[in-house]
Amino acid sequence: MDCVTVKILFFAKARELSGVKECNLMTIKEISYRNLKKIIVNKFHLESICDNLILALNENFVSEDIIFNLIEKDEIAVIPPLSGGLK
Repeated sequence: MDCVTVKILFFAKARELSGVKECNLMTIKEISYRNLKKIIVNKFHLESICDNLILALNENFVSEDIIFNLIEKDEIAVIPPLSGGLK
């Protein structure tokens, strides 16, 4: 299988739980959204927020049904649920 290194960016609660702002992750090029999310959740201890995490590829939100065809230096943003705003 072909592998690539992608940059993982963590925001808000995901950054707090993972303890990092960003890091590199080696993964296979063709991977489903769900499998990539599962790898990230397990590797970075995000189980407590996993049901509400959203992944974005290169600053674009993607469908949970997507099969990523990743290339070197792609960026995956891990976006947790956000709170706040006007009531």
